[in-house]
Amino acid sequence: MRRATDYRPRRASDLVAEALLDTRVVVINGARQVGKSTLAELVVRQHPNGTTRFLDHPLTRSAAVEDPIRFIDHDGLMLIDEVQRVPDLWLAIKYLVDRDPRPGRFLLTGSARLLSLSSLPDSLPGRSETIELWPLSQGEIDDEPDGFVDAAFTHGADLRAESRDLRRKDYLTRVERGGFPEAVQRETPRRRQRFFQSYIDDLISRDIKQVADIQRAGDMRRLISLLAAQTGGLLSANRLAGELGIVRSTVQRYLEILETIYLIRLIPGWSTNATTRALATPKVTFVDTGLAAHLTAGPLADLSVGGLMENFVLGEIARQLSWSDIGASIYHYRDRDKHEVDGIIEDNSGRVIGIEVKAAETVRSEDFKGLRLLRNRLGTRFLAGFVLYCGSQSLSFGDGLTCLPISALWTTPRP
Repeated sequence: MRRATDYRPRRASDLVAEALLDTRVVVINGARQVGKSTLAELVVRQHPNGTTRFLDHPLTRSAAVEDPIRFIDHDGLMLIDEVQRVPDLWLAIKYLVDRDPRPGRFLLTGSARLLSLSSLPDSLPGRSETIELWPLSQGEIDDEPDGFVDAAFTHGADLRAESRDLRRKDYLTRVERGGFPEAVQRETPRRRQRFFQSYIDDLISRDIKQVADIQRAGDMRRLISLLAAQTGGLLSANRLAGELGIVRSTVQRYLEILETIYLIRLIPGWSTNATTRALATPKVTFVDTGLAAHLTAGPLADLSVGGLMENFVLGEIARQLSWSDIGASIYHYRDRDKHEVDGIIEDNSGRVIGIEVKAAETVRSEDFKGLRLLRNRLGTRFLAGFVLYCGSQSLSFGDGLTCLPISALWTTPRP
């Protein structure tokens, strides 16, 4: 566990605490090394009579395999770390909480989307709540409010941001650093590169083997590199299959595995009756931009900067959606006429915020082309369109359209 002086408070901690008040089983899911165990341990320490079980210890894991019911028999809150290592525990937990439905019985962590694993014998419908923990947001790193999403739906295009002394090079530094706590803690790019290399090696040799039988690890490694080179671009399984020399069905299976272990995130295409020519093809993003940047060769080239900056912005928005008071989802938009918008945030009532990302320090009127198209087609459903860029000014570009510095994502207070 990290030293207390190194720990950065996580916004997910409040979500976990709230869930334990009324839910029997709470699951913290996320990539390896995002801080799941640290967060879970801190939560358990706040509960009297709490206990922990770490399944990465061979003796502990053996005990869980031999006698699952006795292993989990405890009166208070029990943390089981890396629960996917012993699938039979799932049924044992279900057995106990069905007979004793008190809330706050179990806190589970896993480095994969647990309910999608074929090795698990059953799910826990109505008994569990899953909270996804992502790499650190910029607000968690800098102790800023991370309030852009809520503020955008509250203020619309009237939203303005404080000017911060950040230039393009400063944003690129953040992109390359990423949000893994261990990488953020390391002081030099060279030390971070060592972390990222070890991370990829462990991912392929350990995590992937936990969720699937991969015979040709070299194909998986090459696929990961190809995805990093096209981050922010549309996914084409056919093209990837051609470049790798393997069949399309294998590529699709590999992509599902990479989503399951939280390496990549696919942003679905968005459409509505007003945009009937929209494409359903998803967009590829990495859960951590530092890892994606590491997988591109050498310093960031101009061709990769735009995609990584877009990945960075969409990733920050996705993190905020996990704790936002606004029930919303993130998409991207592209149609057959090649009109596109980098990000679409749609709330449960159908209101839409459009996001364009520019890895430049200036903004031009044509940068709002896709946003204007959406505004004109959606009418009152279109709440605002923002171009987020590497400059410092907040300016109006017409009805419902505004440019903001990218830092507005984490410096904007929540309403």
